[in-house]
Amino acid sequence: MNLLAGKVAIITGAARGIGKAIALRFAAEGCNVAFTDLEYNEAAQATEKEIAALGVKVKGYASNAANFEDTHRVVDEIVKDFGRVDILVNNAGITKDGALKRMTEAQWDAVIAVNLKSVFNFTKAVQPVMWKQGNGSVINMSSVVGVSGNANQCNYAASKAGIIGFTQSAAKEMGMRNIRHNAIAPGFIMTEMTDQLPDDVKAEWASKIPLRRGGTPEDVANACVFFASDLSSYVTGQVLTVCGGMNI
Repeated sequence: MNLLAGKVAIITGAARGIGKAIALRFAAEGCNVAFTDLEYNEAAQATEKEIAALGVKVKGYASNAANFEDTHRVVDEIVKDFGRVDILVNNAGITKDGALKRMTEAQWDAVIAVNLKSVFNFTKAVQPVMWKQGNGSVINMSSVVGVSGNANQCNYAASKAGIIGFTQSAAKEMGMRNIRHNAIAPGFIMTEMTDQLPDDVKAEWASKIPLRRGGTPEDVANACVFFASDLSSYVTGQVLTVCGGMNI
């Protein structure tokens, strides 16, 4: 049984990494996928081909998720191309880590804009569509850092904590129209970025996690399927940590 058959999802920041894994997992469940990234480059085109091979409708779009006007432009394009929006995954994000005493205003502003403002931008843009439909599922990518904080990541932690507050507030506002808002808080997920870390650093991280391993993008994607599908039809305003128990 395809859990997302015939649905349409927008996934931001999905040319690679966790976003790409979510897009592929959704497609495997029969979901049509519109995905965005900052550029429609070779990576985005390759992702588009991989998704298309699963037999669903797919299109990649260049979009600056931190820009309000550009977000509304691309959502209008997606609605024109796909006809509806059932699922929104706000996945776009960046890091600019550093100690607070050395963090610049530019580093702070960039992370807040891409990680947090983008959630407002896309949610605001799809709300009228979902409101008219009388249903929808919005999934926001937070982080365990947004739950418990982390040294040298004040900007990132603030953005991810803000996502949780936004998610719970929007859930209260839009529940009356059967529009659900939930957040996922991944822990140490093995991506292209973390693959570059030395083996001893990765081993140290794993030793602090009860399951003794880093997560995979597919672990996060599986959680997204739950929130996107009718399996979670009575779940809204929740934060699911996908972290192997590192937050306990």
